[in-house]
Amino acid sequence: MKKELWNPIFGGVMIGIAMTLTFFISGRGLGVSGALTAVAAWLQNLFLPSVTQSSKYFSKLFENGANPLDDYLVFMAIGILIGSFIAGIVSGDSKIEVLKGPNISSKGRLWYALAGGVLVGYAARMARGCTSGQALVGGAELSVGSWAFMFSIFAGGFAVAYFVRRQWI
Repeated sequence: MKKELWNPIFGGVMIGIAMTLTFFISGRGLGVSGALTAVAAWLQNLFLPSVTQSSKYFSKLFENGANPLDDYLVFMAIGILIGSFIAGIVSGDSKIEVLKGPNISSKGRLWYALAGGVLVGYAARMARGCTSGQALVGGAELSVGSWAFMFSIFAGGFAVAYFVRRQWI
């Protein structure tokens, strides 16, 4: 029995409404890379406080006794994780699996995913926002940098797809 999925237009409208409400409520847009940065800074400070304090990037998050975890982005990311988990359970789509093509092992697929995640995470901080922050927020604001970022994401995806396609077909 085929499950009926949401209409993508409806999903897009819902994202637009959520983004607009986020602007009105918090004065800022959506995006998760800032939350991951806060968690990374907090963890580094927990184990290597002298390194954190000497870092120009991370030390700013602790100025005047601030806690980087006290940011709405952290709570939003936690809400996304919990909400996604609940949605998966309710819809019956929740399962643990490694999606891969016939020409790669599960271990190899997970290594590719880790490498890609690290590269995208680093690039997101360099670009001053993740794909959701850049595309949804910056794109909605008609930011030239955000549009250039998104075109680059698609171009990079197509370019890399050529080299990894044999893993999937």
